[in-house]
Amino acid sequence: MPTTRAAIPPSAPPRPPARGWERYARLVAGRRSKWAVLAIWVVLIAVGGSLAAKIGSVQDNDPQTWLPTNAQSTKAMDVGEKHFADKNVSTAVVVYARESGLTDADLAKVAGDRTALTTKGAAAADVPVPVVADDHKAVFLSVPLRTSKNDNTVLGDGVHDLRDLARENAPSGLDVRITGQAGNIADFIDVYSGMDVALLGATLGLVALLLLITYRSPVLWLIPLVSVALGAQIANGVVYLLAKHAGLLVNGQSAYVLTVLVLGVGTDYALLLVARYREELRRHEDRHEAMTQALIRCLPAITASALTVIAATLCLVFGSMNSTRGLGPVVAIGVAVVSLAMTSLLPALLVILGRWTFWPFVPRYAPDAVASARGGGGLWAKVAHLVGRSPRLLWIGTALVLGALALGAGAIGTGQTQAEQFTKEVDSVGGQRLLAAHFPAGSAAPADVYVPSGGTATALSVLDGVPGVLSATVDRSAAGWTHLDVVLADAPDTRSARRTVQRMRATLDRAPGAAADAVVGGQSAVALDTSDAQGSEEKLLIPLVLGIVLIMLVVLLRALVAPIVLLLSVVLSYAAAVGAAVLVFRALDHPRIDRGLLLFGFLFLVALGIDYTVFLMTRAREEVRRQGHREGMLTALTVTGGVITSAGIVLAATFAVLTVIPTVTSLQQGLLVAIGVLLDTFLVRSLLVPALALDIGPRIWRPGRPEKQPDRTTRVRADHVRGAG
Repeated sequence: MPTTRAAIPPSAPPRPPARGWERYARLVAGRRSKWAVLAIWVVLIAVGGSLAAKIGSVQDNDPQTWLPTNAQSTKAMDVGEKHFADKNVSTAVVVYARESGLTDADLAKVAGDRTALTTKGAAAADVPVPVVADDHKAVFLSVPLRTSKNDNTVLGDGVHDLRDLARENAPSGLDVRITGQAGNIADFIDVYSGMDVALLGATLGLVALLLLITYRSPVLWLIPLVSVALGAQIANGVVYLLAKHAGLLVNGQSAYVLTVLVLGVGTDYALLLVARYREELRRHEDRHEAMTQALIRCLPAITASALTVIAATLCLVFGSMNSTRGLGPVVAIGVAVVSLAMTSLLPALLVILGRWTFWPFVPRYAPDAVASARGGGGLWAKVAHLVGRSPRLLWIGTALVLGALALGAGAIGTGQTQAEQFTKEVDSVGGQRLLAAHFPAGSAAPADVYVPSGGTATALSVLDGVPGVLSATVDRSAAGWTHLDVVLADAPDTRSARRTVQRMRATLDRAPGAAADAVVGGQSAVALDTSDAQGSEEKLLIPLVLGIVLIMLVVLLRALVAPIVLLLSVVLSYAAAVGAAVLVFRALDHPRIDRGLLLFGFLFLVALGIDYTVFLMTRAREEVRRQGHREGMLTALTVTGGVITSAGIVLAATFAVLTVIPTVTSLQQGLLVAIGVLLDTFLVRSLLVPALALDIGPRIWRPGRPEKQPDRTTRVRADHVRGAG
């Protein structure tokens, strides 16, 4: 573990560090310049902290921000906004139900609510007449409500006011629910309201606990925690500025991913740096020189890790979904800021405060001490011994375990409905259930068909013959367009409803005249277009991310064989994570996923999962130059084991915090990444990769030749510790 107290001899790298790394390290850890670094961060924190609190005000959770730009449902929204004054309007459906049958008082209540909504101006337009169920047990009102692109509280407050009005003085026993598009959005707003603060607090608390356990020091854990928290605040401030003044799209998802990812990644970098600094303090009496050497040796790995994540996430700007394109820059900004904080603010604070921060395990200057890297009885020395004894058998066995887990991915189901989006009961889901019980399933959320007026009659005629369409009626006409309400037989955004939308579009495309120019929108159309766009994104972005990661590994390791092996191992790890996660989802009774989870999981598991292998292999390359391939690889595994395992546990735990958000998507995102990180930490990086490297031999570094060929009189002893992390 990174808290080991073994003394470590001075190390002499076989080649001098790059001058750029050394200049930066001496600037950050210098006797005087450390104060300048701290002063700069104090200014940044003073400005960024106040801006970070405003990030909620620039979140845009408008439905169009989640849609593919060129999808037909997006075009339908544009037509509605341009020609029918539907801009900034969302429909709420108020459902009134009584199982014993509606009474006269119930119907009078509904009529009174409709009048009040119209006369008091609470509705954005006229409220249509109530629709009574054939069984006379339920009735609903469709209420257009005002929204605001940049202020979620407008719709949220509108739905709350509507709920208060509908439930006020309601006859006893009358069940009143708010559903529809506006009700669903309002429930999401309620779920995420205040969640930024709660999520930040939960994540910080968990990270603090893990750091306290790792360092076993009442002081040391605070310094990385404060550094990463301040870095996260500044990252939020930068994102706010870009969203406010540069058009960067920020929604609820990207905001909470930013919080969790920045804290997890930042803590990983802190663990790596602090572990190396602890060892350098035993080699150098001057703590400034110790930090300089620690930075010189950690900066390449941290920089490569950060650049890999940044480059991979920036690939998202080529996605089809507006939400996907916005997520990439948000994550990239967060990783860039926090990596800078962990390599400047954190080392400056550690040098300023001195050795005592490690109390009670203060690393003492002991230049003549010798510690054994692989000769001791520590856990990671035993793991290295196991890997070195039967590498081929071990990597084959590990690969088979991962492959078996990957088979679970075959049971995956995509396409969540509205009723499957929350982990707790919410009003919109209860309202949808009431509607389905008493009305045709699609009656409360008809498909929106916009057709040029010259093709209205033809469109009505052909739509009536489409399987799954119950009725098609003219709603209104304006500016050369006609809006048709098309009631589907199935509940909105179900698979059967999406297939009906596909049939409607195909039929209209074949229709003669202007009807062929019709566009089909609405809730089911949005679900269909979103799923199709996510599938297209997977085909484009997954190979692109893999290519970026491969290039970064080639540059870092100056090899071709090793990067390919590492990339294949991470892909196998991702497949195993998906398979294992699907089994967990089914056990939790959330078997279906949103299609976007696959790309989300791939991006973060590949970009973040490669980190630990990068940390291992950069250290292995250093050790191979000193000891030869076999001993260097095993030494690298031994001395990096504790710190990388701690980092993996911290990152998995921070993503697991997403499960506190009561939406199925966030729960599945958190579990998938947490499972994947743990598999990568304990199986891929600890067993599969080092065993493969030993079995392949020095050829893994080709075309480079980092292995030193020592003669027998100058052979470096394999049991000398070269420093961890």
